[in-house]
Amino acid sequence: MKIAMWSGPRNLSTAMMYAFGNRPDFAIWDEPFYASYLAATGADHPMRDQVLEAHETDPAAVAQRCVGPIPDSKAHFYMKHMPHHMIDGFPLDWATECVNIHLIRHPARVIASYGAKRNTMTADDIGFAAQTRIYDQLGGIVVDSADIRADPKGILQKLCDVIDLPFDNAMLSWPAGPRKEDGIWAKHWYNEVHKSTGFAGVEGPLPEVGSADQDLLNHALPHYEAMVARKI
Repeated sequence: MKIAMWSGPRNLSTAMMYAFGNRPDFAIWDEPFYASYLAATGADHPMRDQVLEAHETDPAAVAQRCVGPIPDSKAHFYMKHMPHHMIDGFPLDWATECVNIHLIRHPARVIASYGAKRNTMTADDIGFAAQTRIYDQLGGIVVDSADIRADPKGILQKLCDVIDLPFDNAMLSWPAGPRKEDGIWAKHWYNEVHKSTGFAGVEGPLPEVGSADQDLLNHALPHYEAMVARKI
C-alpha cells in the first residue's frame, strides 16, 4: 500500500508521519515536492537555500520515485504531501495509485501556529484552497486532527479499518527526537514534535485571529467546513 497523506502546514502532519513510520512495515517520506515547489515558485521560505541544495528539485523525478519501489523493502509507503506544493504543471497522475487521505485542522489554529514560525503568511501558504482542489481531483478519506488528538487509538483504528490496513499499537508512540527521514527543514519547523513521544491531548479553545489575518480565516473557513462534512 502507498498512502498519500495530504495536509496543510502546522496540522499534526509530522506526528502522523512518525506514527506510521514507527510501524515496522512502513517506509515514510517527508514532503517530497517541497524543494520542487520552492524552485518553481521562488517562494522565500525559511531555509530555502538549504532545502534546494539537499532535496530533489525536479518534480518529474520526484513523481517517478512516488511510483517506484518502496524504500527499504518495506511492505507499505507513507508519503506526507502538502497540497499547495502541487502547482500547475507538476505531475499528479502518480497519486491515482495511492490511498489518498486528507488531514484537516481548523484554520484559526493553523494561522496561529504558522504565524509563530514565519512573519509573513498568505492563503497559498496554508493551503486550504489547494486541499479542496486535490480532493476534487483525487477524492479520498478525510480525517480531522482534532479527532486524532482527542482519541488517537480510536481514530487511527477507524482510519486503518477504512483503508483495510491492520492497526498496530506502534502508531500510538515513538521515540523523542528527529528521524533520519525528516526533511532538512525540520531544524526550523519540527522543534515541538521532536520533543513528543505520542499525540498531544485535546487542544484548548480556538485562538483569536487578529484583524490582520481575518481575511485569511475567511478565505480558509469554507474549505475547512466542506472537508469537515466528509470526515470519517
